[in-house]
Amino acid sequence: MVNAELALADLDTVETRMEKTVRRARSGEREAQEEHALLERLQEQLGSGEPVRALDLTDQERKILRGFQLLTAKPVLYLGNVAESDLPAGENAWTRKVSKALATEEPDAHMVTLCSAIEAELAELEPADRTEFLADLGIAEPGLHRLIRATYRLLGLLTFFTAGEKETRAWTVREGALAPEAAGTIHSDFEKGFIRAETIGFEEFQGLGSLKAAREEGRIRSEGKEYPVRDGDIMLFRFNV
Repeated sequence: MVNAELALADLDTVETRMEKTVRRARSGEREAQEEHALLERLQEQLGSGEPVRALDLTDQERKILRGFQLLTAKPVLYLGNVAESDLPAGENAWTRKVSKALATEEPDAHMVTLCSAIEAELAELEPADRTEFLADLGIAEPGLHRLIRATYRLLGLLTFFTAGEKETRAWTVREGALAPEAAGTIHSDFEKGFIRAETIGFEEFQGLGSLKAAREEGRIRSEGKEYPVRDGDIMLFRFNV
């Protein structure tokens, strides 16, 4: 289900790059040889009308590929606009057909359904009114929320929180990020002088009601440099520089 124009644009980029790389590759330059070998694979893939993202690549090839900025290498998310009556089921005949096609042709693609008319109405309502409106429709949350979560999953991102007396903030890191890297998204000194992270998951925090209660119950964990941050973690970083 690749767009033919995007594939042609990528093919043109690849062939232009090959012209620049071939001489260096023939001279025996190892990096140029690796790049040229990958470009040949990309040329074959795009020439057959298939997206680059469907290729099975090694970590080294993916590292080289990032420098090409090819459109068909990017992950894809499909958004299905359905009628209000389709919202409880979350699909209709059209979206089922698209989902079936994706399952065979682009298994790594994602699809989210929403009703744009309802989303526009929700945007005009106060938070309390939104909850009541959604309940009347028989749905748990706005489609925008599902779209944001799907986008984060597609891009391999997650969210952690910091909470203080003055404000609570959400921060974005890549999946698999360790605690020091997460600390570095706030300030580079936090990463350099990282000692430990005090953390609790959001769902567990909700059940307790406050960080004070979590501390009193002994539910705050102390995690070190090898801790992989989890989506929804509430974190306090201890550091020294």
